[in-house]
Amino acid sequence: MGGVISTATDFVVEKLCSCFCLEVHHICRLDKNLETLVEDMKILEARRNDVLRFVRSEEDRGLQRLSGVDVWLTAVRNIGNQSRETLVACTSELQRLSLCDGCSRKLVARFRFGKEVFSILEDVEELKGRKLIEDINALTVPPMRDVVGERDLQPFIVVQETLLESAWSRLMDEGTQVLGLHGMGGVGKTTLLDQLSNKFCGANDGVDIVIWAVVSMESWKHKTEDQKAYSIRNSLKTKRFVLFLDDIWSKAELKVIGVPFPSRENKCKIVFTTRLKKVCVSMGDTNPVEVSCLDTNKAWELFKEKVGESILGSHIGIPKLARKVAEKCHGLPLALNVLGETMSSKDTIQEWRHAVKTLTSNAANFFGMDEILPVLMYSYDSLKEENVKPCFLYCSLFPEDFEIRKDMLIEYWICEGFIQENQSRENAFDEGYSIISSLLRACLLLEEPVYKVQVKMHDVVREMALWVASDLGEHEGRYTVQAGVGLREIPEVESWVPVRKISLMDNEIKELSGSPCCPELTTLLLQENKLVTISSEFFRRMPRLHVLDLLENSLFSVLPVKMSLVALRYLGLSGTRIERLPVGLQESRMLICLNLESTLRLDNVSGISKFSRLRRLGLQNSKTKLDMKLLEELQLLKYVQVVTIGISSCLVAEKLSSYDRVVKCIKKLDYTYLLDESFRVLTLPIMDKLSDLEIGNCGMTEIKTEGAATSLWNRSPMSPSFLNLSTVGIINCNGLKDLTWLLFAPNLTILNVGHSNQIEYIISQEKATNGIAVAGCPNLRKLPLDSKSVATVEGFVIESPHSYWKENIEWEDEATKLRFQASWSPFRIGR
Repeated sequence: MGGVISTATDFVVEKLCSCFCLEVHHICRLDKNLETLVEDMKILEARRNDVLRFVRSEEDRGLQRLSGVDVWLTAVRNIGNQSRETLVACTSELQRLSLCDGCSRKLVARFRFGKEVFSILEDVEELKGRKLIEDINALTVPPMRDVVGERDLQPFIVVQETLLESAWSRLMDEGTQVLGLHGMGGVGKTTLLDQLSNKFCGANDGVDIVIWAVVSMESWKHKTEDQKAYSIRNSLKTKRFVLFLDDIWSKAELKVIGVPFPSRENKCKIVFTTRLKKVCVSMGDTNPVEVSCLDTNKAWELFKEKVGESILGSHIGIPKLARKVAEKCHGLPLALNVLGETMSSKDTIQEWRHAVKTLTSNAANFFGMDEILPVLMYSYDSLKEENVKPCFLYCSLFPEDFEIRKDMLIEYWICEGFIQENQSRENAFDEGYSIISSLLRACLLLEEPVYKVQVKMHDVVREMALWVASDLGEHEGRYTVQAGVGLREIPEVESWVPVRKISLMDNEIKELSGSPCCPELTTLLLQENKLVTISSEFFRRMPRLHVLDLLENSLFSVLPVKMSLVALRYLGLSGTRIERLPVGLQESRMLICLNLESTLRLDNVSGISKFSRLRRLGLQNSKTKLDMKLLEELQLLKYVQVVTIGISSCLVAEKLSSYDRVVKCIKKLDYTYLLDESFRVLTLPIMDKLSDLEIGNCGMTEIKTEGAATSLWNRSPMSPSFLNLSTVGIINCNGLKDLTWLLFAPNLTILNVGHSNQIEYIISQEKATNGIAVAGCPNLRKLPLDSKSVATVEGFVIESPHSYWKENIEWEDEATKLRFQASWSPFRIGR
């Protein structure tokens, strides 16, 4: 019987081959093409193995593979996987189909697989013929220098050009292998190190790699030898390197930690800063560079610039007093900047006399400590608003040189009670940003200068803050800060009785045991450790705990059931592997911020409505998605203002707009796997707070917004608007053809469209006059267009009111630029 089936099918195939061309070619040639594909893949994979062996051998000699090699290797791996999947699917399905299934079904299957195999064969031939791999000896090149990146310089720092050039000249001398920079805290050693590091950017000096590492007194003391070597060991094999070490306090045993000691032969160099000259000598630099204080004239010029001429001229007696105040800084640039900013708002003779008196009397209280501390104390005491001071001291809980996200810092301040929560979230955050600005103006915080979303403390300012937080040294346990120092175990819990703030973040602690008595503790920062278990009694005696952050402890799977923290306001569990919320957490009725983002095992948060004071709920990238039950619970939360979450239910996507309280507070939203055949149109409700939107692996053919206006230029007041939407990602949505709804996101800055092969337009011809309007998107620099986008370029228009936008747009490649640059057309808003 099987022979009859085969004969019948072959007969029909032969007849069809005489009637059709390319389509039937795929059917007729399927068996032969399958054999060819198997043989060609053997050849291609053998070639891949040869390439891998060669480049790995060359890399062992210190050479570097071309970037195109990895692209080719990845493509070969992908085509191999695709080939194997197709072969298995094809064989399985054709064997399954029989004559009773109908000859037509088998022909359809053969055509589908024939077309797919033919396409794969073309790709295999292209990969075999790549010019990149024709000459195997041209796959590697001498290594390019790997630089950690240009160091950001604070705009107010005084650069002593003469000292910089002298240090650079000495560093470049062939006889210099180790260069030490020593001087007191706040004198500008790190700034000088930054400048030296930046001089390697773009220099043609034969250096392979430039590495920067901060080595504070605490972290160096606590880390094991293996930990010290972690960030640098693998980078230095067979490399000519320059290693920058900032803030070392004792001799660095380079040989022990696997770093080759610099010599004339290997041409490597080490540059470091330290407060102690004897450390320079122990490191082998007997004639180190001393970073000295500014002389009297330069110090006065810097101080005068910070205070401002208007203040100095506001009273005839102020300039003389100002010189006395400047003298109290002893030529330290940090002190001059901080104190100068503090005095820039004091325009009466009385305030200046008081400053001189206070600085003189305070200096006697520091018992030989750095001259800068009285100055910093005066600036701290001059902070006007009372809640600014605890906010400032809070910043000392983070590791030395740690860049703190502003929004996270404000969240902590709110939950600690420094900023009142009984106001709108917008007002609370405005107050928080205002506090940060006042600390930046006082130079007590430093701002990351590029994106301006992070701040940090100078290490000397941090020392002062910790000293103040301990009641000027009288109660050192008030702030227990051992952050980023390599701890494997928590400190002795018996010593926690008087403590108010504990920061053990960024360590390697695996277990929290015991039941520490902490009647005054309000903040416990344990993020980024390696926690596996927490004792069921650990949190039992912490009645005033407001802030608990356990972020990125990805190895622990469950929280203690008896986690009864009645005063808790902030709980951070982002990035953990928790599978459920502890029953005891329900007693935390004061909770206002619950961060459960990226909890990949947490499948529900049932009972969330019991947290009646909750204002922020983070569930983005969590296993927990918005279902109807959770939607109902969120609607009951009277004070909720921010939600980040994902939706993978078509029903929820359709019903969302009916839950106005939830819609109004969504800030980040993911739509994923909306693949129901009956769900073809996604209608986005108006979401005023929405800032990030991801739509991935969905089957809809259209995205609309509620009440969409018929004209972009004649919107009614009720037209949909996404004024805060700045980031949109559309991935694996093959049914979509246009993104016209983005017309209602005027402040969009990032648009990522990928693997959505049906998209022809951002704005469709029918819906928006065949073009893209970028009015009101001054930061948008890249459009999801390539050289094959848009079937007919004629008549396609990219509109913008600003000519500079045309010049600054980033095109996918030169072909795309040539295809679309002529489409730009100016217009006037309001036409």
